[in-house]
Amino acid sequence: MSQTTVAGTPGHAASAAEGTHLRRVLGVPSLVLFGLVYMVPLTVFTTYGIVTELTGGRVPLAYAITLVAMFFTARSYARMAAAYPYAGSAYVYAQRSFGPGVGFLAGWSLMLDYLFLPMINYLVIGIYLNAAFPAVPQWVFILVAIALVTVLNVVGILSVARANFVIIAVQALFIVAFVALSLVSIGGTGQVDLLAPFAGDGSVEGTGVLFAGAAVLCLSFLGFDAVSTLAEEAKEPTRSVPRAIMITTIAAGVIFIGLSFLSQLAFPSNAFTDVDSAALDVMGAAGGQFLAIFFTAAYIAGATGSALTSQASVARILYAMGRDRVLPRAMFGRLSERFRTPVVAILVVSAVSLFAIVIDLGLLVEMISFGALIAFSVVNLSVLKHYFVDRRERNGAAAVVNNLVLPLIGFGLTVWLWTSLSPRTFVVGLIWLALGLVLLGIVTRGFRRPVPMLDLREDGSVDDGDDHDSATAAAAPSGGRVQG
Repeated sequence: MSQTTVAGTPGHAASAAEGTHLRRVLGVPSLVLFGLVYMVPLTVFTTYGIVTELTGGRVPLAYAITLVAMFFTARSYARMAAAYPYAGSAYVYAQRSFGPGVGFLAGWSLMLDYLFLPMINYLVIGIYLNAAFPAVPQWVFILVAIALVTVLNVVGILSVARANFVIIAVQALFIVAFVALSLVSIGGTGQVDLLAPFAGDGSVEGTGVLFAGAAVLCLSFLGFDAVSTLAEEAKEPTRSVPRAIMITTIAAGVIFIGLSFLSQLAFPSNAFTDVDSAALDVMGAAGGQFLAIFFTAAYIAGATGSALTSQASVARILYAMGRDRVLPRAMFGRLSERFRTPVVAILVVSAVSLFAIVIDLGLLVEMISFGALIAFSVVNLSVLKHYFVDRRERNGAAAVVNNLVLPLIGFGLTVWLWTSLSPRTFVVGLIWLALGLVLLGIVTRGFRRPVPMLDLREDGSVDDGDDHDSATAAAAPSGGRVQG
């Protein structure tokens, strides 16, 4: 972020800019690693048992359907990230395209999965470590993980980025070992049906269950959304963030399909010892006790990394909404003077994550997908509104395809997946949206006042309304504010 110097007060202006804005330190490799660690390449095994039972042993096919839908949505995120390179993700995109009211509801929906995603990581850490060390209660592992992740996030985004390299390396080593041992195990059976992971085991039939499974698997792809939340900490955000979004989505999709394909060949059954920790049955069949232990270590590392990155992302969305005065600004819209991180937002996410001690894994998975799919739908429509309607980029076939056809395809596929979720998901999700409307009513004093809207500038800065930012505001170039 460039610093603004005003005659007579250079130190004050620099200090103000430095104290209220996030640091631009991340390039494309760091952003891609952030996205992949957020997704966790081994996240296949988080819902493996649930989706195997749901689809009748067709997890790879369900992942392929999800990847197609997510490709179009990731492309929409990339385009909106280029147009509005700011923290806030779907919240900012919807706000600038459809107005602050829609933006708030999009951000509120996205908050559902962002608040729950750290929770799911803590929960699976507890599940697998408790399976490895039954004498230690599951909640102990959850509390230790929350404390560790909170400290790293408070220290700053660079500590998260550095940890990501180690975490992704551990998972990469495990994937190599898993592929090698699975191939040996599969080859040793003498009879391999390579189409079985796509044909299923016959326990359930029809395409409806495939789309239901694909809807659940949307949570696996939240990493590309997470990349967009780091736009204010990325170098050259209008170029690096869109590239990182697409690379992350495609790379993760290939990994997910490949791992689930090998898993169902190695263990062609849905008769799991425990559906929540079904991966341990797969590992035992593919590589015995050694692979099961290696998997637990790699998976815990991956879940910790995902908790790190997901907590960082949701804290920045809370920061953007607090800076915008949609949430209490004194709590959420401030950065720590020492660490330049949204410390209060990070601590709030940690407190919410304590529910991992009591919540059900199946419901948690479904709720994350519910919030994500609403946000994905809004972002697809934001591309159409911003480029096709507002900027009138519709001359020629290429412009029509890019700005109308492709985002509409992404929107249609997302809605299809969204309607495939279970009824209980809609009950909880609609309650969450109702709470958002109540909060919006409070902020706007019974909808009599306009919804606060973030003032974005073309130089990449944000006018957050602080008096100490008056020097920066005065020095901004004329016409530098982006109008909604």
